[in-house]
Amino acid sequence: MNSFSSFVRFQRKKLGITQEELATKAGVGVRFIRELEQGKKTLQLNKVEQVLHLFGFKLIPNKQLLDPYDIYWNYFNKGVKITLSDKRIKYGIIIEEMIDKKENKIVAWKFVPNNNAIQYQRKPDDKLTETITHSDIISIENQ
Repeated sequence: MNSFSSFVRFQRKKLGITQEELATKAGVGVRFIRELEQGKKTLQLNKVEQVLHLFGFKLIPNKQLLDPYDIYWNYFNKGVKITLSDKRIKYGIIIEEMIDKKENKIVAWKFVPNNNAIQYQRKPDDKLTETITHSDIISIENQ
């Protein structure tokens, strides 16, 4: 899976539709959707654009940043070490993605620092969490 396939899978699941339903709505074949979500290296761009259009996106060149959908699929609800742009390092657990409704994309993360994790586990309280802006994350890895 690559960042694009992770993005498509995230958007599909967010809508609560199956691969078959996505294929029908986008006007492409189910096999195409499966290959797209599995990260096939060669795909027809016109079909990719049909799928993106259904989600309200279009294919454009953009500077590569840390992929929020990679974080969602690989680091969500796991112990992580996050390095921020100001060089601070945070240890804890990402518990929720924060989505900009206007742009329909992940812009930040709700994060429970390690020193609050046990207390949060016993009784969830937003006072024990932090918000980490996605653009501030330089790197992320498992603890």
